[in-house]
Amino acid sequence: MKIILILCLVTLFICPAFSQKRLVIIGVDGLSPDGIQKAPTPTLDSLIRSGSWSMQAKAVYPSSSSPNWASMITGTSPAHHEIWSNSWKRVDIAEKSYCGGAKGQLFPTIFRAVREQNKTAKIATFYDWDDFGRLLEDDVCTVKTDAAGENETTRLAAEYIASQAPLFTFVHLDHVDHAGHESGHGTPAYYASVTKADSLINNLMNAIRTSGVANETVVIVTADHGGVNKGHGGTSAAEMTIPWIISGKGIKKNHELKTPIDTFDTAVTAAYVLSAKAFPCWTGKAITEAMVEF
Repeated sequence: MKIILILCLVTLFICPAFSQKRLVIIGVDGLSPDGIQKAPTPTLDSLIRSGSWSMQAKAVYPSSSSPNWASMITGTSPAHHEIWSNSWKRVDIAEKSYCGGAKGQLFPTIFRAVREQNKTAKIATFYDWDDFGRLLEDDVCTVKTDAAGENETTRLAAEYIASQAPLFTFVHLDHVDHAGHESGHGTPAYYASVTKADSLINNLMNAIRTSGVANETVVIVTADHGGVNKGHGGTSAAEMTIPWIISGKGIKKNHELKTPIDTFDTAVTAAYVLSAKAFPCWTGKAITEAMVEF
């Protein structure tokens, strides 16, 4: 420990007090704090008890999927990554450059940050919404899978986690958002979809335990946006407020976070957990309040 501290001081590099080997982020599209609070969610309740959490984290405006998933993985807001709606396409940035990159290159994501830190790491993403894939690079993930539905997405992700114990995994589930659009937020069908999400998250937690590296793994569960009635995209609290839960070794237990959390803080927190270097163009912060100081 003394040697590490000396090296940090000599190199003028600020060593994080917290370091973990593996991270799983589970993003549930359309999951509101209300859904967790009113639906039966034993797995999420367990993660809250064993970790740190906020039911007051904030989405970015507009509270639509693409701007918010992009913000979550790029560590910044639409003012910088310029993804303002679900109609965004990669051709829209053909003549633009971000963060010192080449023209047409995406705003750098947490996936690229982790890859640049570890060239041989297993990095995986499994997503249930086709358009999620266009928001991240094609050349950084070991596995990048667009699956058919929440059950298949979870099955493939669980199998990969259990057998490969990847360094970083991102899992996107879409069915809660479908329930919100089809039946309405706050309806029995919506709450049932939240309970199903909880069950799928339990499958992923079991996979982490099967992998043999549960004691080295941190899990973050969050959402892109909430909703009101059968829609979202506006500025109401129901649309803009999201849950943010982090659990694992080195995380404070049963701790309600007081730090204001924006969705773009997720990427910076992920980089901190994995000891990866955050890009200088990221504007978020690591939620260090959640972490135990060693």
